[in-house]
Amino acid sequence: MTSPPIRVLLADDQALLRSAFRVLVDSEPDMQVVGEAADGAEAVALARSARADVVLMDIRMPGTDGLAATRMISADPELADVRIVMLTTFEVDEYVVQSLRAGASGFLGKGAEPDELLNAIRIAADGEALLSPAATKGLIATFLAQGGSSDGSGPGAAEYAERLGALTGREREVLVLVAGGHSNDEIADRLVVSPLTVKTHVNRAMAKLGARDRAQLVVIAYESGLVRPRVE
Repeated sequence: MTSPPIRVLLADDQALLRSAFRVLVDSEPDMQVVGEAADGAEAVALARSARADVVLMDIRMPGTDGLAATRMISADPELADVRIVMLTTFEVDEYVVQSLRAGASGFLGKGAEPDELLNAIRIAADGEALLSPAATKGLIATFLAQGGSSDGSGPGAAEYAERLGALTGREREVLVLVAGGHSNDEIADRLVVSPLTVKTHVNRAMAKLGARDRAQLVVIAYESGLVRPRVE
């Protein structure tokens, strides 16, 4: 039985860019565009009415920007399954970290290749974290370590540290590896267990820590101090 296509919502104030994304996405048999939004408020409304699976969200939009829209979607229990991929013109962007804190699954530069964009949609739809290219993880870790990008919302380091106490030793071990950017298969190889076992540990850690997806686990791992950033 064929799985239903991934329902994609495009949120960007540039109509020409939305049109280009629509052509690209609709050319794939496993996904379809279900709506277009020119600002964040419209994106939030359409995420609900169009039953989107993944939102490609521009960070900078007039009125309600992508960051505020991401917070609203993430805070709505009815939209708990919606995954958000932030689009940014600038790879080095402090808003990227705020986006991850707000609930985004990851981000992608607007200059990414078509295959990268399509792959990002599929990764997000599967509940995985999109934190590539690898160098960007170092950037995120740096911002988190500095603490300068915090918007003051959400649990602080102390509360995250308290939540970590609910994890088993193996769940903490898996969390550290997730924060290092390793896939379930890579973690399974390291720990000599099955990928399904790793997935179970990841899901349990997400439930205990209140994380929407793997991207949130990465943020929590750094903000709690469980993982320390390495600046090259």
